Amino acid sequence: MNLGEDLGLPWLVPGVAIAFVVSIAASGVVGRALGVRRLVAVALILSLGAILAATLTPQWEALAFGARGPAACDFSRIGLAPWEELRTEGDALGNILMFVPFGVAISLLPRSRRKAAIVGFAIALPFAIETIQLLLPVLDRACESADVVDNLTGLVIGLGGGSAAGWLAAAVYRRPR
Repeated sequence: MNLGEDLGLPWLVPGVAIAFVVSIAASGVVGRALGVRRLVAVALILSLGAILAATLTPQWEALAFGARGPAACDFSRIGLAPWEELRTEGDALGNILMFVPFGVAISLLPRSRRKAAIVGFAIALPFAIETIQLLLPVLDRACESADVVDNLTGLVIGLGGGSAAGWLAAAVYRRPR
């Protein structure tokens, strides 16, 4: 078995592999368009592809048994995940960690209107994912407000951490020897 199967997501590993190939192939064009090195473009595309593979592919039960997700959205948690929930492996921690690399990659982009548009896209992405999961019950995914909060938490952590690391690296680089 692989990680995707352990999580009930048989298309996770193939999806990330496809995202890796696409990120390598498109990194030159994306890097030039955003004014960044290819490695930053790879990180941006790959992290987005991993998010899509983890959230918009069918669960194992949907493929094996035709299971369908609920036709409603769970709004039982609209705030930050409780500490107890974050201390154990589970959806909350996974949803946060999934968006951290995307936030870090975005933080590496130079200030521009394109970066602002990408930040806007990144903020809208969790809402879009949950809406798609709601509208496509064939994926056997659950639409949950908690997932949106957790994804946005990971995005903010990634943006903040990446920005702080970039600022620190620039300060160290500028320091006279």
